Amino acid sequence: MRRDVFQAIADPNRRAIIHLLSGERLTINQIADNFEVSRPAISKHVKVLEECGLVVIKPQGRERYCEARLKKLGEVSEWIAQYQKFWTGKLDALEDFLYKNELKSR
Repeated sequence: MRRDVFQAIADPNRRAIIHLLSGERLTINQIADNFEVSRPAISKHVKVLEECGLVVIKPQGRERYCEARLKKLGEVSEWIAQYQKFWTGKLDALEDFLYKNELKSR
């Protein structure tokens, strides 16, 4: 099953894993050491991140290292940007309205 990036960031543990991997590549065990959930649960989270294209797992000897691929987060940024533009316009209009009403009441 191919998941999308929004599914990945919906879970706080996956967001924390992305944050960890944004600084360095880690094994599943190294990732799991940072959480109070089981290693199998972390493996499932990493699998979701891999399916979303946010993590790549590279074998090196007997270890499997996870690396972040943050380019896909651009989809989230683009989605947010459209609402940021909308709300910035609304808040600017509200500010203008309040300023004009304040001037009238003086």
